[in-house]
Amino acid sequence: MHPKEFRKTKNGTGHFTNLSLTNCEIFIGIDFTKHEEINKILNNKDNHCYVLYPSKKSINLNEEYIGDKEKNTVLFLIDATWPCSRAMLYASPNLNMLNKVSFTHTKSSAFTFKEQPQAYCLSTIESTLCVLELLNTHNIEHIPTTKLEDFLTPFHKMVKYQLSCNL
Repeated sequence: MHPKEFRKTKNGTGHFTNLSLTNCEIFIGIDFTKHEEINKILNNKDNHCYVLYPSKKSINLNEEYIGDKEKNTVLFLIDATWPCSRAMLYASPNLNMLNKVSFTHTKSSAFTFKEQPQAYCLSTIESTLCVLELLNTHNIEHIPTTKLEDFLTPFHKMVKYQLSCNL
């Protein structure tokens, strides 16, 4: 998580994502090159690590499977504005060298009080839901449909509250 996101608000979508997942951890910073905990995860031979980030070379989860049955699939999510996320990747060669994954969707962000740079851009928690749904189809995750259907409930309540404050 970019430090600006961490300082800005404690009810942002990165925080909601962290609270909604059982095996999730937030690391705050810009340059993670020498980050001990991240490098421990990256260097663990039992892990197969990826970073969620769209690029021309990214693995589209709608079309390709990731992971390895013999290893843990670890996915790094970057919680920042688009310009800041790009800067974080370039400042962190250990993360930038990872295979990037992305996905194709037809959803519009429900983050209606915050302007998205492009129509296809989603918040961190919305992107996480798309990825979890796809990882379920890959049999990497085994999350009941009812849990996935409720995954965005805190986010939707936060949006509704923010919109009511702006009236």
